[in-house]
Amino acid sequence: LGLALCAGSLCVMSHDYYHDYCVIGAGPAGLQAAYFLQRAGRDYVVFERSHAPGSFFALYPRHRKLISINKRYTGKSNGEFNLRHDWNSLLSHDRRLLFQRYSHDFFPNADAMVRYLEDFASLLKLRVQYNTAIVHVTLERDGQAWNGHYFLLTDQDRQNYKCSSLLVATGMWVPNVVNFPGSEYVEGYETVSINPEDFAGQTILILGRGNSAFETAENILGVTNFIHMVSRSRVRLSWATHYVGDLRAINNGLLDTYQLKSLDGLLEGDLEDLAIVKDKKGKLHITLRFYLESRNTSAGIDSITLPQDELDNFATRAPYDRVIRCLGWKFDFSIYNRSVRMMPGKGNKKKYPQIKPSYESRGTRGLFVLGTASHSVDFRKSAGGFIHGFRYTTRAVHRLLENRHHGVPWPSSVYPITQLTNSIIKRVNEASGLYQMFSVLADIILLRENATAFEYLEEYPVGVLAELEMQTGRKAPNGLFVIIMEYGRNFSGADKDVFYYNRAVGEAQHAWQSNFLHPVIYYYKRLPTEREMRLRPPDWPLPRPDAVHHIVEDFLTDWTAPNAHILPLRRFLENCLSTDLRNFFAESCFLFAFTRQKLPPFCQQGYVRMQGLVGSEGLRRHAVEAGLLEDYTLTDFLGDRPPDSREGSQDQLLRDHAIPVRPLQHLVNAKDE
Repeated sequence: LGLALCAGSLCVMSHDYYHDYCVIGAGPAGLQAAYFLQRAGRDYVVFERSHAPGSFFALYPRHRKLISINKRYTGKSNGEFNLRHDWNSLLSHDRRLLFQRYSHDFFPNADAMVRYLEDFASLLKLRVQYNTAIVHVTLERDGQAWNGHYFLLTDQDRQNYKCSSLLVATGMWVPNVVNFPGSEYVEGYETVSINPEDFAGQTILILGRGNSAFETAENILGVTNFIHMVSRSRVRLSWATHYVGDLRAINNGLLDTYQLKSLDGLLEGDLEDLAIVKDKKGKLHITLRFYLESRNTSAGIDSITLPQDELDNFATRAPYDRVIRCLGWKFDFSIYNRSVRMMPGKGNKKKYPQIKPSYESRGTRGLFVLGTASHSVDFRKSAGGFIHGFRYTTRAVHRLLENRHHGVPWPSSVYPITQLTNSIIKRVNEASGLYQMFSVLADIILLRENATAFEYLEEYPVGVLAELEMQTGRKAPNGLFVIIMEYGRNFSGADKDVFYYNRAVGEAQHAWQSNFLHPVIYYYKRLPTEREMRLRPPDWPLPRPDAVHHIVEDFLTDWTAPNAHILPLRRFLENCLSTDLRNFFAESCFLFAFTRQKLPPFCQQGYVRMQGLVGSEGLRRHAVEAGLLEDYTLTDFLGDRPPDSREGSQDQLLRDHAIPVRPLQHLVNAKDE
């Protein structure tokens, strides 16, 4: 049971509880990590400070409407494809845990997410330790540990826990606060009233320009005198940037009232340059910090210079009843000891911890950041900060850990080279991880010697492509293809007109100019090096390949058109491999056996081995009529012999084994493509 060493009121437990994996946070990312660890039979524990999972969603968003879509109908029954349009479900084997069973709303209520996460943890019997707030994390040096140290975690009751690997899934929950003179008069998004009647007849200033700011404005739009919104950057619309974290249409009512001259408005300015002064009536006046630097603000508002004193049409000269801060959240660095070296990022990523493209901390081996807090890897590029993105990156991290600590290679499938085109087409048409984590996760095709077969790895982080052999336990000595989804290079941006005429490309020869999300295949004769990854062109997810192919964008995101999608892809693959990837009728293979020195792979791997689908006379007749087969009938060389003798001749051929084939009418096994 361990001994307790007590001194006065301070009691410190002398023993530590050990686990191979410690997960901090039982939000969506923490539960997703727990699921994979449990399925693999690993020793783990999840620490959650609240009494239930998903405590963030119990409070946020304040107005309770999620902006993650819950598309229940797609016209397809393919579960993998449907996850492309289900932004709330976590990955599991249990179909009861699809979010559509918890809400029918396209934009669900956050309470449904709370119920969903509670069921996810309980139905799957995940090992979550509730009411345990980790208040301190440090390193304990130990030469016997795989990385030279253990992680030592301390909770609110001073109980210690030791683990070899630490997975941080605490999310972003510390409010961003800007300090300026008068900031004490500002109300925070996390505490402001959500009752519209509390704002009736008032004039409101909102600091911020993200979804929380517009969500707040949307709630009170119909009862206020007017609403002004101030932020240092211009509004970024998600349909222009193709980034789901930017302003979504469901919250942008204020843009209508602004542009349709209904008093509300948007302003740009650095919030740190502002100052707020409160008058005797309780009204809040906006001024600039430098007006207050050499003045005694306690002397009263009458002695303070306001911008309108010098510029009588100053935009924010009207006093406000309330100022609301809606500036989002940042990561909580406070619980980490300096030895952990959990450092903030730089620039617009300073709210996130610094991590590698493998989601491992740049400062400490064995520490991985999951979920929203890992968004620095693809900030403003992909969906890694949201459930429909980090459910896949969490799985990728688990696969990296399985290979590193347990010798379990990255899952893969091996196919004959004749299935290369089909395998790619299948994945780009249904894979949800590629689709949601575009430009971040990619499918990797490792070629076997002489390109007779290939090994297929799904959803590998492209940022660590140079480390593929070490991170996956798979070898790539003979070249590789990388399949990734991308938007057009110049199509996304806050200032882009994404609705311009002729915005879409429809012809395969112009596929490289595709704007909308589409598959791109990179071919490398050898694995790129780390130096090549560092020196890749700006905004390129990968270094320059030996060859690249864009599959032309499709209005239905259905890349199965024989001429526009499949044929150009097959020819690209053939050029890279210097081989023929077409499928052939058995009669064509029969002819090639007598007229060519080398048979195409399909004939080598199918026909010669007596493999393939059995055809029919009707299929053969159709192929002849379509011009795919010559009309080689037995009458060409059997003359006018009666039917009985012709059939006997076929049987004699088979008995003599002169030609290793079955009767010709049964040899049609596939269509020339």
